[in-house]
Order: sequence, then structure tokens, then C-alpha cells
Amino acid sequence: MTLTLRKLALSLLSLTALVSGATHASGVLEQIERTKKVRIAIPTDYPPYGMVGIDMKPQGLDIDMARYVAGKLGAKAELIPVVSANRVPYLQTGKVDIVISTLGKTEERAKVVDFSHSYSPFFQALFAPKALAIKDWNDLSGKTISVTRGAMADAELTKVAPAGAQIRRFEDHIATVSAFVTGQVQAIATSAGEGDAIKKQAAKLDSELKLILKVSPNFIGVAKGEAALLERINAIVLEAKQNGELDRLSKKWLGQPAGDLPL
Repeated sequence: MTLTLRKLALSLLSLTALVSGATHASGVLEQIERTKKVRIAIPTDYPPYGMVGIDMKPQGLDIDMARYVAGKLGAKAELIPVVSANRVPYLQTGKVDIVISTLGKTEERAKVVDFSHSYSPFFQALFAPKALAIKDWNDLSGKTISVTRGAMADAELTKVAPAGAQIRRFEDHIATVSAFVTGQVQAIATSAGEGDAIKKQAAKLDSELKLILKVSPNFIGVAKGEAALLERINAIVLEAKQNGELDRLSKKWLGQPAGDLPL
């Protein structure tokens, strides 16, 4: 190969690399716009944010938000059920394009996920029967608590539970709730929404909120490096906040407006 041809070949390779890099940088949004389809991770085991209705179809605040975002992207929503432990791995491995599944922002998650503006209120708490005396975290010593593995409640409970607390971790929220409702454990660490649902559906437990674990709104997650997609989703969330859609969804599923959510 002559020097001129070698230079030409190297120039073409460099150009190809630049084009490839640019395509990758905005690849997910371009793919969504091209295929008119967006794969969104949603919960089906975490009412009222996500559950299976009597028609066996997913419903809840996160499901409504997923469809709203898909509509604004001009795409059909392919809803993919996930649990707390596999939400982020699904995003990292390209099984989903977006996560809308009660995803709270943590320093650890921020290393592998980019977060949108928040879209709904959320806080974690400890619930137990009124008859069970729990005034502070030290009162959990010797008591059994169910929590979903990998959920924010798990991380927060681990920080504050005394050495004598018996934390029993389950793989999904349904199993976590079942353990509490059936008396396998004395308390449960979960979201305020789910705790309220338990109080209504299992009135015989006479449960109540004992301690707040963490106040943390929900965010939409996208893979690292997808700046164009994140910018578009942020614009959609901001518009939904301004036009009252976030308040409407929150009132529908949580019984109260979304309020002043952080951007």
C-alpha cells in the first residue's frame, strides 16, 4: 500500500470511529424515534405505583407516567415488569430504554444511571401493628422485619437497624408484604403508599406508620451517556409539572398532589 493510500485508509477509519461515537452518544433516542417504540421498565408488585389489575394488565402511577412519557416521545410503550433488584441491571444491559419504577436517587445508583427531574413523591417508612411498641430504631432489637432486597428501604433500614434486629429480605414486594400480613414478621419496611394499602386491605393487623426511613421522590432513569434522551425526558417531566399532569397522577393514585418536587 502506498503512503497516500495508507493515509486515506486511516482517514476513513477515523471518520468511521467519529460517526460511530456520535451515533452511540444519542443512540437510544434515535432508536426510539426510528422504531416508534420505547421499552420502559415498570413495577407490577408495588401498589399504588404499579400492580396488576383485575383485567390482568399493569396499572398504577408509574404505568400512567410511562404511557405519558411514551406518548410525548411519539412512541408506543412496551411495558416490561421488573423488581427492585433488576431495574438497574435491565437498563445497563439494554433490556429496557427507560426505568419508571419507583426509582430513588442514591449515590451508588448515580454511578451507573442518569436521573431525570423527579415526577412523583415517595417516602420509605417502617410499619407495624399499633400494639407493638416501637418509638425509635433501638426498639427493633429482637424484632423481625421484612423488606424487599435491593429496594431503597433495604439500604436505609440496614443503616439504622440495631445489631439485634432480624431483617428478612425477600426478592419482590409481594413476598415482602405477604410475610408481614401472614405474621411471619412483626414489622415491614416499605413505601408509605404500600403501607397505606396494607392498612386498608389487612385491617385486622391494625398497623400504623412507626418511623420514617427516608423521604425520596421518584426519578426516571436512563443509561449513562444518553444525554439526548435525558434532555428530552427532562423536558417532558417539566412540561407535565407545569401543565398539572404530575399533580393529576399523584391525586389519582396517592390521594394528594405531587407538590413541589425537586428538579
